[in-house]
This record gives sequence, C-alpha cells and structure tokens, in this order.
Amino acid sequence: MGLKHENLRMVGKLAVITLGMFAFGYSLIPIYKRICEATGINILTLSERLVPGNGTAGPLARVPVNTQVDTSRTITVEFDANARGPWEFKPAQRSIQVHPGELATVMYEFQNVQNRRMAAQAIPSYAPRQAAPHFTKLECFCFSQYTLEPGEKKEWPVAFVIDPRLSKDVTTITLSYTFFEVGGKTPAAPQSAAAAPVAPAAEAGT
Repeated sequence: MGLKHENLRMVGKLAVITLGMFAFGYSLIPIYKRICEATGINILTLSERLVPGNGTAGPLARVPVNTQVDTSRTITVEFDANARGPWEFKPAQRSIQVHPGELATVMYEFQNVQNRRMAAQAIPSYAPRQAAPHFTKLECFCFSQYTLEPGEKKEWPVAFVIDPRLSKDVTTITLSYTFFEVGGKTPAAPQSAAAAPVAPAAEAGT
C-alpha cells in the first residue's frame, strides 16, 4: 500500500507540473503583447529580424560588403499574399527578375474593407528555405504593426537585395506574406507552393 500511495503522489505531482507548463506556454503570447504595449517594442518584428532563416531586415540589415551586381545571373522573385481575415491584400505584381546584388522594390496593396478600425501585421516566409539568409530586406511593411480605418487603402514597399553568394542552383525565390489582425490568433508562417513536396512520378506502364 505504501508503494502504491507514493506512486499516486508522484503521478499527481507530474500532472500538476504538466498543467503548469501548458498554462505557462499558453500565456506567453498575451504576455508578449502586454510587453509590446508597455514598452512600444514590437516583439514579432524583432523575431522576424533576428531568428536565423528568416532573412535580414530593417536597420539591422546590411547590404553584403563589396557587393556588385552579378549581371551573369538572373533570379525570378515571386510574390505571394495570404489574407487571414475580411480584407484585401495582394502584391502589385506577381513576379520580377533581378540580378544578385541589384536593389529591387515591389509594392503590396492592402485595403480594410470592414466597417471598423483594425490593427494588423504581416509575417513573411521564403522558399526555398536556403534563400532566406541571402534575402536582405532594407524596407518592408512587415517591420511594424499598422492601424487602418474602415475602407482605408494602403500601399507598402518591399525593398530588397539578393546576396550574390546565393547558390547558383537557386533560380527562383518566393516571398510570401500572411497578413493577420493583431489581437487574433497569430498564424504560422505561410507555406509557399514552391516549398511543397513534389509527388513522385507514376511508374511507366501503370
């Protein structure tokens, strides 16, 4: 009986610890938002700039040293937009061709079609993933949160340079944004169609 009682106590303690960890993890997002409101620091923006694999951005970004435009290579950059809510969000153009080391700019268009004010922010993703560290954004609307009035329209630029050290195997990069309302559930970074696994080809004769 003593051993069984001790086992039950241990199980109870582990259950309490597990619930505590779950509650702490669940509360992180609201805690972060409260810190943002109190300090004026946009944690989502900082994470996009600092987490490896998310590219470089804003004041922290540096154009690669001694960069020269590599006119011997052309890279197609495709632009994608995902709207998590009742609003309109799209790139002004679906793709452009650039040389590594060349400064390029593309515009994104947004309209709040609701009859209420909203605050929103964008989350970027890149495909293929190996291109992300070589994609330097010098200006981007994803650095900040925005408040838009009912029916308000905005146009935002994305200015970027692709590092010439990017592997020559990469000829197409997809930059994708998900625009979501701040205060709602933060979505995961969008998965571009370019990053989706390719189904194996059917065997001949089947």
